[in-house]
Amino acid sequence: MIVVWHNPRCSKSRAAVARLEAAGVPFSVRLYLVDAPSLEELRAAQRALGVPALAMVRAGEPLFAELGLSLEMDDAALLSAMAAHPRLIERPVVFNGARAVIGRPTEAIDAVL
Repeated sequence: MIVVWHNPRCSKSRAAVARLEAAGVPFSVRLYLVDAPSLEELRAAQRALGVPALAMVRAGEPLFAELGLSLEMDDAALLSAMAAHPRLIERPVVFNGARAVIGRPTEAIDAVL
């Protein structure tokens, strides 16, 4: 089953949901700002994505700077920050089994369909 970490206020996240609907594939939505992923879930997401934590974090989010985070921080620190502040998680993240992609650009989702 495909799962989307979704923020309905984000146009890219809405586009990801629309793309999945258009593809006619069954999926579920996780509103990650309401149902925040745990640190272990973020670690699993990182493994599925195959990227450093930096690629998963919204470094341009004002909260990133407010918290004193930096681009030089290690994965553990960034993942912990995302677990504590899910607003920092890049969106949307689309999971299909052990594979995942960040849906930016939206076409990237096709890799997990």
